[in-house]
Amino acid sequence: MPLFSDASNRKLDTCHPDLQRLFRAVVQDDDCTILEGHRGRAKQNRMVREGKSKVEWPDGKHNPMPSEAADVAPYIKGFGPSMDPRQCSYFAAKVKAKAEERGIPIRWGGDWDGDGDLTDQTFNDLLHYELIITNRR
Repeated sequence: MPLFSDASNRKLDTCHPDLQRLFRAVVQDDDCTILEGHRGRAKQNRMVREGKSKVEWPDGKHNPMPSEAADVAPYIKGFGPSMDPRQCSYFAAKVKAKAEERGIPIRWGGDWDGDGDLTDQTFNDLLHYELIITNRR
């Protein structure tokens, strides 16, 4: 059974408890690595400048503490984290199934509108998973 590295655990610990619960379940069946949880102001704004995010601080899902988003890659033994779109899509389907089993509403950055059509996105973030939070205070 795969386990998270200490680095992945530290990053996941910065995430909302629902994301922690979800990805600790995912890793039991599918090896993966947590690339990022909480993101501070400087990095968030740098990601926007580099075209890797569309949302400036403090409005990104990575910005609250705990983070409402995690960047997670499938981990391929002997290769490492995969950024391959097919592998990311396959992994996302597994993550979404685990989330649904646990009643955790998520959105994946490869299908922002959740319609199953992966070709209608104007911005792809295949490693990004975020909570859908509907009851803000």
